Amino acid sequence: MTQPYQDAQRAGQAAARTTILDHAVGLLVAEGPTALTMRRIATEIGASTKVLYTLFGGKEGLVDALHREGFARLRAAQQRVPRSDDPLTRLRDLGTAYRDHALAEPGYYSLMFGQAVPGHRPGAEALAAAETAFDASVAAVEDCIAAGVFRPGDAGEISKLLWAAAHGAVSLEIAGHFPPDVAARRYASLMEALGQAFSTTATTTGGTP
Repeated sequence: MTQPYQDAQRAGQAAARTTILDHAVGLLVAEGPTALTMRRIATEIGASTKVLYTLFGGKEGLVDALHREGFARLRAAQQRVPRSDDPLTRLRDLGTAYRDHALAEPGYYSLMFGQAVPGHRPGAEALAAAETAFDASVAAVEDCIAAGVFRPGDAGEISKLLWAAAHGAVSLEIAGHFPPDVAARRYASLMEALGQAFSTTATTTGGTP
C-alpha cells in the first residue's frame, strides 16, 4: 500500500474514511466527475477497491457520503463559534465562520451546493445532515428575536434567507467574481444589510447564514 491510506489506517477507521473522501473531492474538483471512479481512488491512495465498496457500496454511495461529510464539517465549524452574551454578535460571528469554512473547503462546498456530479440526488440522510448544519444559526436568530433585536418571525425561515444571501456572496467569491481585496468587505456589507431588514431599529447591524 502507498502511504496515505496506510497512515490513515493507523489512526483508525474514521481517519481512513476521511482520507478517501478528501482524495475523492480533490479528484472531483481537479478533473470532474468522470475521474471519480472507485478503482482510481483506491489505486491512488493505496487501498483496495473492496475497502471502498465495503465503506460506500459504490460511486453513488461515495458521492452521498461526500455530501454528508461536507455538511458535517460545516455544522462543526458553526458549533465551534464561541458563545456570546450579545445574540447579534453571535449571529455575525456565525456568518463569518460560514464564509471562512467555505473558503477553506471549496471542494466540499461546491459539491454540497452545486451539481458537481450530474444526475446525483442526495439521499434522505444527506438531506437531513444539510438541515441540521444550520441549527446554530436558527438558535442565534431565535435569541435575536427573544432579545428584541429582531422583529418576531419564523427563526428557521429567517435563517434560510440569511443563508441564501451568504451562499450567493460566497459562491461568487469562490468563482473569482469578487476579488480577494474586496470580497470580505462586500460580504460584511451584505450581511449587515440583510440583518437590518429584520431589525427592530434602523441602526441594528449583523447577519449570518
